[in-house]
Amino acid sequence: MPLTTNNLKFTIKPKALYVLTFLFAVASTSVAQEIIDETKPEVSKDTVTDSGATKIDGVAAVVGDYIVLDSDIDKTMLQLKDQGASMANFDRCQLFGKLLEDKLYAHHAIQDSIDVNDAEIRSRVDQQINQFLQQTNGSMEELLEFYRKDDEVSFREEMFEINKSNMLATEMKKKIIDEVEVTPEEVRQFFNKIPKEERPTFGTELKVAQIVIEPKVSDEEVQRVIDRLNEFKQQVEEEGKSFTSRAVLYTEDGGSKKTGGLYTLDRSKPRMVKEFREVAFSLQEGQISEPFKTDYGYHIIYLEKIRGQEYDVRHILLMPKVSEKEIEEAKKELEKVRELIVSGDMTFAEAAKEFSDEKETKFQGGQLINPQTQDYNFELTKMDPELYGQIQELENNEISPVITDQDRTGAIKFKLVTVTDRTDEHVADYARDYLKIKELALNEKRLKAIEDWQEEKIDETYIKISSAYRNCDFKSNWLKK
Repeated sequence: MPLTTNNLKFTIKPKALYVLTFLFAVASTSVAQEIIDETKPEVSKDTVTDSGATKIDGVAAVVGDYIVLDSDIDKTMLQLKDQGASMANFDRCQLFGKLLEDKLYAHHAIQDSIDVNDAEIRSRVDQQINQFLQQTNGSMEELLEFYRKDDEVSFREEMFEINKSNMLATEMKKKIIDEVEVTPEEVRQFFNKIPKEERPTFGTELKVAQIVIEPKVSDEEVQRVIDRLNEFKQQVEEEGKSFTSRAVLYTEDGGSKKTGGLYTLDRSKPRMVKEFREVAFSLQEGQISEPFKTDYGYHIIYLEKIRGQEYDVRHILLMPKVSEKEIEEAKKELEKVRELIVSGDMTFAEAAKEFSDEKETKFQGGQLINPQTQDYNFELTKMDPELYGQIQELENNEISPVITDQDRTGAIKFKLVTVTDRTDEHVADYARDYLKIKELALNEKRLKAIEDWQEEKIDETYIKISSAYRNCDFKSNWLKK
């Protein structure tokens, strides 16, 4: 939520640091991450500057088991510039400090035996390289030349280490703040210590409700999909065909198609929808499930390997198709529902409960839940652009025309939307805005937990900063003064 106060020093870091954190998370996919070799000299390799001149690439810092090279900072700056970021918001020292933080997190994640999933990392690398290849029209040679790599294997190895280090850092930060909570009394004290003239201003907020009707798939089409999946199952079990090949050829899950439907599930870390997990965890190694349904369509799962808590599974997803006739019938049905509401024969909430196909909202009168705040309020300036476009012209309780939309699988659906309440921009009020104030208080406490952790770990970790960066005004005590 944007704050239009001039100085909320109790809760908010300077805007530039937030921008830096966000952009750095994107840019870090191209920054080298290396485990330090005690025999490695201070000077390691050449790099190219913005001007095209070649300079010797030196070690900028050592943090525990990791090193930061001068080129790491250069690459980060170039990535940010390529993404259109204004370098006026942060300087080289700030970028360097962020690199030091990430190395500190990654180092102590290893010390704390925090584990990350290698299969998930490789899958992420595959996705990233595929995205990169789109920028070079599919040319791996151009991609390797751009990143100055001799071959695809070494490029993938570096990308793997980059992602592994980033994931370790993320898991370490998550561990630090996971158990941080605030009590109602802490929220009250937090709010009261903010001077009245410095209290945040919250923007205009709306409550939005919707009724969704999805075209019904015919029983014949569902049976066709189930029969097809059973055919794949039979081909593998009785004819010795490859499940992986069937997935590559036929699955409609774009995220796993190129990897043969592969996912790694962890019993301790919920991933995928509930129905998928339940079926996967009920299988024995080498077993193929019966066809089953999720919100995405119909699946069969092959359990390839169990490794402790981790399950390597492959799946094939098929999505039943709806006919033009079924699409038109769904639209006409929703138009009739709209007439009932506009005529006063039903309230919007009553119609949502009776007609809506959206399970998450129908029993709450169609009210949408804000995924960021977990309440019913949507701040106008932070609303999803698509949703904003659908409600921006509506007055309170006005019903939209029938809107054609798509679900997360790309299937067509129809909906009505309405604004059920509107709160204008206002200065924070403790009773009215308790949940937002609680979130600000929690963020402040989390920042303090991270600062305390950094202070403690910097003190006990071997850190060496190159003389070229000793004049930086670091936020944290990297120089151990």
